[in-house]
Amino acid sequence: MSTPQPIRSDSTSDILRDLCVLGIGTLSCAVLAIHFDWSEVLFAWTRRAEWFQLDELTFVLLSIAVGLAWFAARRWRGTRRELDARVVLERQLAESLEEQRRLARQFVDAQEQERKRLSQELHDELGQLVNAMKLDAVAIRARAARDVRASSSELADRAQSIIANTDLVNESIARLLRELRPVGLDELGLSAALEHCVDLWRSRLEPAQLSLSVDEHIDALDEARTLAIYRTVQEALTNCARHAGASRVDIRIEWTAGTREGADQDAAALIRIEDDGCGTDLRARPLGLGLIGMRERLTALGGSLSVDSAPQTGFRLHARVPAIAARPAGT
Repeated sequence: MSTPQPIRSDSTSDILRDLCVLGIGTLSCAVLAIHFDWSEVLFAWTRRAEWFQLDELTFVLLSIAVGLAWFAARRWRGTRRELDARVVLERQLAESLEEQRRLARQFVDAQEQERKRLSQELHDELGQLVNAMKLDAVAIRARAARDVRASSSELADRAQSIIANTDLVNESIARLLRELRPVGLDELGLSAALEHCVDLWRSRLEPAQLSLSVDEHIDALDEARTLAIYRTVQEALTNCARHAGASRVDIRIEWTAGTREGADQDAAALIRIEDDGCGTDLRARPLGLGLIGMRERLTALGGSLSVDSAPQTGFRLHARVPAIAARPAGT
C-alpha cells in the first residue's frame, strides 16, 4: 500500500502573488481606459456628475470585479484540490484500517487454531499416557494387596501415591483443555458451551445468582464470531469474580436482524452482561488488559464493546458482533 501523500494547501506567498496579479491587472485596466478614453463614450450619461469622474470609475470597478472573480475562481480550484486530496487520504486510511483489521483477524484465527491443536494434542497424547500410568499403578496396588510379605505395605503406599498424583495430572489437563478450547463448542454449539461455562462459574461465584439467556440464532454464526462471544462472556465473568462482589449477574445474548429489507449485513449478536456489584470509577481506573484485548478482538470482526460503571452502581458490558464482516469503504 502506498504511503498517503500530505494534503497540499496554498501558502501565504501564493495568496500574495495572486493579490499582486489582481492589483497589476486592475491598474493596467485603469491605464488603458484612461489612455484610450473609453469612458468618453459614457460622457453624455454622466455629464452632470463629470466633476466626480464617474465615467472613468466604471472601468476601474469593472476591472476590480473581474479580478475578484478570477481570485475567487483560483481559491475555488485550490479548495477543490484540497477536498479531492482529503477524499483520497480518507480512502487510504480506510484501506489501511481494513488491512489492520484483516491482520488482527488472521492473528486471532491463528491463535485459536493453535489452541485447538494443543487441546487435541493434550487429549490424544498426554491423556492416554496418564491413563496408562494409572492402570499400571492400580495393577501394582492390586498385586501388593495379594502379597503377604512385609514390603507389600510400602509398595501399596507408593502405588497409591502414583494414583493420587495421576488424578491431579488428569485434573490439570482437564482444566487446561477447558481453558484452551470451550467444552462442547465444536460438537454442541455456542449455546451449550455458554451454559456449561456459566454452570462452572456458578460454583465459583456463590452465593451470587447467575442468569443466562441466549437467542437460538447465535449458533448459526461462524467460528471466529462464536469464539469472540464466548471469550467475551468468559472475561466478563472473570472480572466479576475478581472485582465485583455481586449478588446477581445477568447475561443476555440477543439477535437483531437488519432494519431494511434484505439488509443481512445489519444482523448482529448483542451481548449484555450486567451485575449489581460494587462498580468502579472508569475515569480513575482504566480498563484491564483482558477487556482491552476483547475490544480489539471484536473491533477486528467489525464489532464494538462498551462498558459503563460507577462506584456502587454495578458494572455493565455491552458488545455487538456483526453476523458478517463489514465491507471496506468504497467497495
